[in-house]
Amino acid sequence: MNRASFTFAMLLLVAVPLSLLAGRVWVDPEVTPNALFILAELRLPRTVLALVVGAGLGAAGAAMQGYLRNPLADPGLFGIAPGAALGAVVALYIGVASAWLLPLFALLGAGGAMALLALIAGRTANPANGIALFTLAGMMIASLAGALTSLAISLAPNAFAMSSIVTWLMGALTDRSWADVALAAPLTLAGLVVLRLAGRDLDAMTLGESAARSVGVQPGWLMALLVLGTGLTVGSGVAVAGIIGFVGLIVPHLVRPLTDRRPSSLIVPSVLAGALLVLVADVVCRILPLVTELRLGIALSLIGAPFFLMLLLRMRRAA
Repeated sequence: MNRASFTFAMLLLVAVPLSLLAGRVWVDPEVTPNALFILAELRLPRTVLALVVGAGLGAAGAAMQGYLRNPLADPGLFGIAPGAALGAVVALYIGVASAWLLPLFALLGAGGAMALLALIAGRTANPANGIALFTLAGMMIASLAGALTSLAISLAPNAFAMSSIVTWLMGALTDRSWADVALAAPLTLAGLVVLRLAGRDLDAMTLGESAARSVGVQPGWLMALLVLGTGLTVGSGVAVAGIIGFVGLIVPHLVRPLTDRRPSSLIVPSVLAGALLVLVADVVCRILPLVTELRLGIALSLIGAPFFLMLLLRMRRAA
C-alpha cells in the first residue's frame, strides 16, 4: 500500500463510524431508542452506498484523466452519466419508477451510451485521432442525452412527474436501502477491476500513442476497457444515487501529489479518496441545520465548481 492509499484508508476509518452516528438526530447506541435498527437498516446502507458510489466515480476520473492526458477530464463529460440519467428520467416520465425498474432503466441508458461511444470512437482508421474522437463523441452523447432529458422535463405529463425528475437529477443518498447496495456494489466492483487492468496500458500511453503501441499496447482494446469500466462504475452510481458531479474531477487532483503521478498509481488511491469525499459530503448534508436535507449532488457541485475554476486559473498562470 502506497502513501496515498494508506492516508485515505486511515481517514476512512475515522469517517465511517462518524457517518453511522451523524444526522439530524445523532445516534447514541446506549440511549437512542431502536438504535440497532436505525444503524443497521438506515445509516449503514447509506454509508456503504456512499463508499461504493464515491469509489467508482473516483476511479473513473483517474482513469479518464490518465487516458486523455488532461487534468480537467471528468467521466461525466463522456456521455455515460447523462445517458444513465436519461434512462432514469424515462422511467419517471412513463411512471414505472419502482425500486428496481428505475435503476434498471438507468443502467440501460448507461449501456446505450457506452455502446454508442464505442461505436463512434472505435471506428477510426487513424489511431492518432482516437483520443480526440473519443472526447468529441462523448461530448456529443452528453449533449444529446442532456437535451432529451430537458425535453422530458418540459413535456412531463403532470407536476408530480416533473418534480420527481428534477428531484432525482439533483442526486442524493436519502432513503436508500440494502437493495440499492446489492445493485450498485457488484457492478462497481466489476468496473474497478476493469479499470485496474487498464493501469499498465495507461502508463504506456503517457509516452505517446506511437511509443505505447511499440510496447504492445492496443489502443482499441484500451478504449474498450475504459468504456466498460467507466460505464459500470458511473452507470451503477447514477442508477442508485442520481447525478453526483465533480467527484471524478476533484479526487485525482487530491491524490496526485501523494503518488508518482503514473495513471496506474492513481487508481487505487482514487478509489479510497472518492469514497471518502462522497461519504464526508453526505455527512455534511445530513447535519446542516436546514428545513430539508441538502441534496448531495448540489453540495458536491458547490464544492466542485470553485475547485474547477481554481484549476483553470492555475493552468492559465502556468501558461
